[in-house]
Amino acid sequence: MSIAAYIEHTNLKPEATPAAIRRLCEEAQTYGFAAVCVNSSYVSLAKAALAGTTVLISSVIGFPLGAMASAAKAQETALAIADGADEIDMVLSIGRAKAGDWDYVEADIRQVVDSASGHPVKVILETGLLTDEEKVKACQAAVASGAAYVKTSTGFGHGGATVADVALMREAVCGQAKIKASGGIRDYETAKALIAAGANRIGASAGITIVAGENNDR
Repeated sequence: MSIAAYIEHTNLKPEATPAAIRRLCEEAQTYGFAAVCVNSSYVSLAKAALAGTTVLISSVIGFPLGAMASAAKAQETALAIADGADEIDMVLSIGRAKAGDWDYVEADIRQVVDSASGHPVKVILETGLLTDEEKVKACQAAVASGAAYVKTSTGFGHGGATVADVALMREAVCGQAKIKASGGIRDYETAKALIAAGANRIGASAGITIVAGENNDR
């Protein structure tokens, strides 16, 4: 399978304009990417731009800090789904995870899963801020709460996707969730290594460069 089919073409920058999001959607169609990943205010625009295509729309929720009230995350999720989001990428309540309040973490995820009404939810762990033990527990909390994926990073925090973290997350979910690698993935060799480690999706703003690297490798 072409690496393009793994890629969620991403623009989550605060300065992203409507024109930039339309261009993101055009590029996703041209290159055959799996999805675009946008902030929730741009879901309806992406929905219109991608009408009649197979490109999915992922909306981030509680982004990038994860520190919002659970009810706010749930409401943002409901609005994104109503606007046409196919998938939801929510940020873990990182501070609660660091405090070991796993009941809160699970309940926070579950509210988003419930608001997503059956659409897949990806839980962004922000692995650069967690110990390995916390990463494993966060994966377990995501699975227990009904999430479909665990995801490495926002790309706005400390560090990004690593092969070691993807392998650890894959082991932690025991086949009960998929893995999305995101954060600092800028070339084909890195993306290929993350997929080999267990990533089912690659979130990247450098999708075109990654695809070009695959073409050069043939």
